[in-house]
Amino acid sequence: MTPTKLTSFEICAGAGGQALGLEQAGFAHQALVEIDNWAAETLRLNRVTMGITNESIIHEADVHSIDGSPFRDEIDLFSGGVPCPPFSIAGKQLGADDDRDLFPEALRLIKEINPRAVLLENVKGLGQKRFDDYRKQILSQLNALGYATHWKHIQAADFGVPQLRPRFVLVALKAEYDDFFEWPQSFSEHLTVGEALEHLMGAEGWPGATTWAKKANTVAPTLVGGSKKHGGADVGPTRAKEAWRKLGVKGTSIAESAPPADFPTDLTDVLPRLTVQMGGVIQGFPENWMWAGGKTAQWRQVGNAFPPPVARVLGLSIKHALEKRRVKNTIPASSLSHRTLVV
Repeated sequence: MTPTKLTSFEICAGAGGQALGLEQAGFAHQALVEIDNWAAETLRLNRVTMGITNESIIHEADVHSIDGSPFRDEIDLFSGGVPCPPFSIAGKQLGADDDRDLFPEALRLIKEINPRAVLLENVKGLGQKRFDDYRKQILSQLNALGYATHWKHIQAADFGVPQLRPRFVLVALKAEYDDFFEWPQSFSEHLTVGEALEHLMGAEGWPGATTWAKKANTVAPTLVGGSKKHGGADVGPTRAKEAWRKLGVKGTSIAESAPPADFPTDLTDVLPRLTVQMGGVIQGFPENWMWAGGKTAQWRQVGNAFPPPVARVLGLSIKHALEKRRVKNTIPASSLSHRTLVV
């Protein structure tokens, strides 16, 4: 008999990274809320992969307009990647004074829905000392609603994702489940850019793919996608471009396809570029994930996504706590496949 999946409700779903990882961990989505039209279309394009049979579960809407009351006491996990600009090092770090701060709306929905657990992620900047009081306010409100809370910096590279991507993660559980929660253990190996992308770089017959992969022998810097106002289809600021150059990648733009068979192989003056598909794989998405919109819109979704493998291990830790099971989420050194995880 197939075990019954737990239920989830997600805001700021983006291109589906968190949703995919949570589905793999054993959660059935009851609602995915996303305001960006192209990201919402990406969710619709990949809904079957995320276990969604009814398209009405995907709400293309502003979080402010969502009423959580109809879902009260029916949701196991409330999740979301609340917008990072209020806390991003690259921004003005206005925190609660930034009108893009959606933590108050998340707290409103948590109060209305009363889920058994909460998973929210943001940039590592939220962990800075200047936001101590803000974090305390969030924790205080969750405590008042009956939740025990946990904050932690998570590095995506520690969970099978071939890039750094530090995130600040909040997990909150109703008190009866809290003793069973354990943060997932880091994997024993890092997946390198070369290991992740060699076959894609060689997909069009480029003979330099294997040599390139040996050069790309570390994890990548954090991918960025920019916002609707700033940033285009490239790997990010100057420092990021230089880091990618050391990995044998030209980062000034995103390619339409993999290097052709006659592409140079000396890796000195001419370097290959990433494609949107490759960027998705760097984020931990499946190779066949479909991205809606033009290249700039697609790359924005890629760069702003939450890596599915990270969402998966966090989801498993929360699932085990809700089931009052004590299970270590470990990965054998010989494998980085999600299939080795205990569900």
